[in-house]
Amino acid sequence: MTTPVAAPTSPTAPAAPASTAKTNADALSQLSNNFQTFLALLTTQLKNQDPLSPLDSNQFTQQLVQMSGVEAQLTGNGLLQKVADNTANGVSTAVGLIGKDVKATSDTADLTGGKAAWTYNLASDATDLKLEVVDSTGRVVHAEAPSNLKAGDHNFTWDGKDLNGANLPDGTYTLRVTATDASGASIATTNYVQGLVTAVEQANGSTLITVNGSKVSWDKVVSITQPATATGA
Repeated sequence: MTTPVAAPTSPTAPAAPASTAKTNADALSQLSNNFQTFLALLTTQLKNQDPLSPLDSNQFTQQLVQMSGVEAQLTGNGLLQKVADNTANGVSTAVGLIGKDVKATSDTADLTGGKAAWTYNLASDATDLKLEVVDSTGRVVHAEAPSNLKAGDHNFTWDGKDLNGANLPDGTYTLRVTATDASGASIATTNYVQGLVTAVEQANGSTLITVNGSKVSWDKVVSITQPATATGA
């Protein structure tokens, strides 16, 4: 009687915290390679087994279950490590921003209820300045030329209307600022969103905060202030 193939040696669980992610990935890769080898050998044995003395299906079924269990454990370890990394890399810190007034670098802002707001900074005085609002397809939906060309921060609020005066749907829009000096050279500009932080979330491994309805990576925050408390008469 042909003896079923033995299950490959199961990879051990990672021990060193500093290299847990890499160790876990290596173990999963090793398990995958072993599993493919195991299936190849099993298929060969099934094709060449003695019809009068067939293989014991219970043995290799148990081996498959064992390998699946090891894979699930390694995957679970990876998920736990990701949660730990996310917590260490921003969530716990970002939660403390809820209710705070923050200013964060961002070219995008959400149009909500006919209003989207940015703050743009000019590194130096300009002689020519153009603001353009761009939708998600890259189409310019609004453009204007402000008269204040001085260096520094400038607030800009868009009413959500396109070039023809039609109201556009709520969504995420991008502010594009083009500024030049007297010689025609480009002037560096930086865009910001500013307002109260109302939420914190994890998305694709990044910690995002919600500012005026717009989601911004928490590490883009450049200033934090305590909002003024209204006092009664």
